[in-house]
Amino acid sequence: MSEQFNMVAKTIFGYEELLEKELIALGAADVAKGKRMVSFKGDLGFLYKANLACRTAIKILKPILQFSAFTEKSLYDNVQSIDWSKVFNLHQTFAIDATVHSEFFNHSLFVSQKVKDAIVDQFRDKYNERPSVDLKTPDIRINVYINEHEVSIALDSSGDSLNKRGYRAETNVAPMNEVLAAGLVMFSDWHGQCDFLDPMCGSGTILIEAAMIAQNIPPNRHRKYFAFMKWNDWNETLFAQIKENLLKKIKPMEVKITGYDKDQSVIEKALNNIKLAGLEKSIAIKQMNFFQSKKETETPLHILFNPPYNERIDIETETFYKTIGDTFKKNYPGTTAWFITANLEGLKYIGLKASRKIVVANGQLEARLAKYEIYAGTKRIFLRE
Repeated sequence: MSEQFNMVAKTIFGYEELLEKELIALGAADVAKGKRMVSFKGDLGFLYKANLACRTAIKILKPILQFSAFTEKSLYDNVQSIDWSKVFNLHQTFAIDATVHSEFFNHSLFVSQKVKDAIVDQFRDKYNERPSVDLKTPDIRINVYINEHEVSIALDSSGDSLNKRGYRAETNVAPMNEVLAAGLVMFSDWHGQCDFLDPMCGSGTILIEAAMIAQNIPPNRHRKYFAFMKWNDWNETLFAQIKENLLKKIKPMEVKITGYDKDQSVIEKALNNIKLAGLEKSIAIKQMNFFQSKKETETPLHILFNPPYNERIDIETETFYKTIGDTFKKNYPGTTAWFITANLEGLKYIGLKASRKIVVANGQLEARLAKYEIYAGTKRIFLRE
């Protein structure tokens, strides 16, 4: 049996429970959620699996050392206690990513510099040479996290953030992060049980993430590169086996996934992204103004979308959100509708009572994912059916 080791999956605020459930479902051991992260155990194959299959993870880290440090000398000495020649060699490039929340260490750039000094000094002492730093495309990416005096040094196994799935070539104004989109679908409890509509689909990110969830497609199957591919223990055969096993679990699409947008140029971008994701047979897009649309079937419908709000696109708040509510009530009976907004004032004008509101972070903005049940006829009739 392969050796198990500790790992940390980073995520965005509010997504910790979603990520925890994902890791448990994938087979991780000792899973425990924290703030913007979930810790767990697994072997090398599981590290590959987590990078390929986790929808709500931003990074998968492999901790090397944790220690306490109150001074720059203590930081330097502890970093030097690691045998870096076992991690990478002289001919590989590296970079340091530092995040600091501490009264003892005030600047992440200073911390990065100090960690870099400790590493290159060790190589120079051993070999009279030093490896080079490459901030753009390093072979090895080292993650440093300091919370007050607690320091964690880890290897970044992902490289580019895992939201970079490899399918989005074109975007519109303020495109949605793919991890955020996947989490919204998961929060809305849609997994392919009924038809799905994004009535303001933009570049198609929500539609693509929904289709991958419905078909159990690993979100990062199109990624060409992960940072672990430059590690000393990189096992190409094992990686291929893990990926093949995940691809065997893909299911056929059994419902309709549809997107609307008013702008044909926007639709063209979405269609291109959908094609790059290999989902052109799973997703349909129509040029349509949602406010002039009607539900096309009598069967249950799940709506999820990201309407514009003032931080992204200028709108007249009261009119816009009132029209969303009116469209729900008049044209979409028998529908569960969700949308995310950072315009909390706008929610007051929907004219419907939200049955649930979930706090999420959309970039630097605090947002709400709001749920509305639109009943066919009276609520009592809908529930009886």
